[in-house]
Amino acid sequence: MKVSVGVPLKVAFRPWVEGLENVPADGPAILASNHLSFSDSFFLPAVLDRKVTFIAKAEYFTTPGLKGRMTAAFFKGVGQLPVDRSGARGAGEAAIRSGVEVLERGELFGIYPEGTRSPDGRLYRGKPGGLARVALATGAPVIPVAMIDTEKIQPPGKVMPKLMRPGIRIGEPLDFSRYQGMEHDRFVLRAVTDEVMYEIMKLSGQEYVDIYASAAKRQIAEALKAEKLAEKQAQKALEKERSGTK
Repeated sequence: MKVSVGVPLKVAFRPWVEGLENVPADGPAILASNHLSFSDSFFLPAVLDRKVTFIAKAEYFTTPGLKGRMTAAFFKGVGQLPVDRSGARGAGEAAIRSGVEVLERGELFGIYPEGTRSPDGRLYRGKPGGLARVALATGAPVIPVAMIDTEKIQPPGKVMPKLMRPGIRIGEPLDFSRYQGMEHDRFVLRAVTDEVMYEIMKLSGQEYVDIYASAAKRQIAEALKAEKLAEKQAQKALEKERSGTK
């Protein structure tokens, strides 16, 4: 996949990278990145010599038919692990187990602390469960990563990607060994997550919003729904007014 997907990506989009020396040549490490685009999981592994394993929803691996099998093969090839997201707690525990297993093999584990893509390009509050618990359970260093401009390549609703240069900034590894054995302390988990998000914010230059991205998406959806309802009501009122003047 590094040849069939990674090489064409690098040739076509020419991503620039800073801080490659911060990724160890061997041994376990966690790559904690902001999440702007579906393509983040392809651009980051493409610029690294080592394999990076991310987690993905199980539906990508269980869809029936030829298309489903091809999709499953593709996601396995680019280093994605299936996680059953039925039930928030079950999904979180599955993600943690997957991350620990990857790191115990001495590999790189990629995770998006925001939990979902940013709806508007800003950086949102990190979820403490996955990232911090995996880091404290394994003792692996956490490497903050900032994806730059990947959301501009293929904005929502656009079929054809825009040819432009995205960027990747990789920060220095963060050591949380001082919290070893405290992975069930919610205050420690929040402190670890906030420290990582602060480093990502410095690398990316994004505006930080202290709410979860999932909550922001709900707010945006509700605002759009209210706007459409208001437009519909205004249209009905206008039509009623017109019919009354005839």
